[in-house]
Amino acid sequence: MKLYHKLSQIGFLKKSYAFKFLFVAFIGIHIPLIGILFFVLYYKHSISPTSILVFSLIMTLLATAITLLVLNRLIKPIQTASKALNDYRNSRKLSVLPTEYTDEAGLLLCNIQESIFEAESFINEKQDLIYMLSHDLKNFAGNPNGLAKLIISENPPESIRNLAELICESTDLQFRYIENFIKLLNEQDQEVAKVSTESRIITFGSIIPFINEQLEQRLLDKNIRLTIVVEAQEALLKIDEGLLIQVLVNLISNAVKFSYFDSEIKVRIYTEDSSLVITVTDSGIGFDKHQIEELFKKFTKMSRLGTANETSTGIGLYLCKKIIERNKGRLSAASEGKNKGAEFKIEFDV
Repeated sequence: MKLYHKLSQIGFLKKSYAFKFLFVAFIGIHIPLIGILFFVLYYKHSISPTSILVFSLIMTLLATAITLLVLNRLIKPIQTASKALNDYRNSRKLSVLPTEYTDEAGLLLCNIQESIFEAESFINEKQDLIYMLSHDLKNFAGNPNGLAKLIISENPPESIRNLAELICESTDLQFRYIENFIKLLNEQDQEVAKVSTESRIITFGSIIPFINEQLEQRLLDKNIRLTIVVEAQEALLKIDEGLLIQVLVNLISNAVKFSYFDSEIKVRIYTEDSSLVITVTDSGIGFDKHQIEELFKKFTKMSRLGTANETSTGIGLYLCKKIIERNKGRLSAASEGKNKGAEFKIEFDV
């Protein structure tokens, strides 16, 4: 940056980055000419054409090398700006860039600096909002949980105790859902934004009860049978177990929403070639092939009412895809068309 700074002090070069390059190139081009003039004018002995040719070639090569070296140093502002941007994108490291220059490179440095600070400010504000949302949601879920525990402590009749225990179980599931939801939204949190490098063994038999607990009432409401076929008992994956449970719950909930009463949803967990595959298949309303890309968009326009007029936020599948892809997996969808069901497939390389 020293060369760039010094050239920026020259009046006619101050406001143009291109002029700085042209100025350096102009000097570099004329070094051989100046050298030859001095050689011809001041060399005391007789000069042969061969000597002039050799001297000219040497001066040209020397001048070219010096010019390239200087130009390489002159692009330092661009390199500095690029490094600052990469540092922020990769490790969220804040760099302090010079913003006093008025040429094109200076404006680039200034714009990148402002953009980084604005992005950091936005992220901090978003994190504050997420933490506040997390706190408030937990309070809302905690109130019925506390009341249910108070009822249990009073030794009520068995029927009331059973209802209170169901409330406790439901609110506990809400707590887990809120925690996973906050992990997902907080994109700067290390648990989600930075893909874990540590693999862990996921035992599928142990996560099925959690899935059934969260879906039991929804399945009963539409008299839908959930069949889970586990052909691969465990797998070494990088995804957090809680997040995988939430993705599966969301995918199955989505299948329930768009399935008809008295139908069946099938979940199959198996290995194929070098991949772990999880499929969620229903025989519901399905979709056209050209709509697949739209399914996974945030606040998709494909938000539809379910078969029992259930509403949709248009963000569930987007969040599922985001979780899976950040943990080195793939989520895809397929359907034969309207009213021919749908299949959602998760794949992890193992």
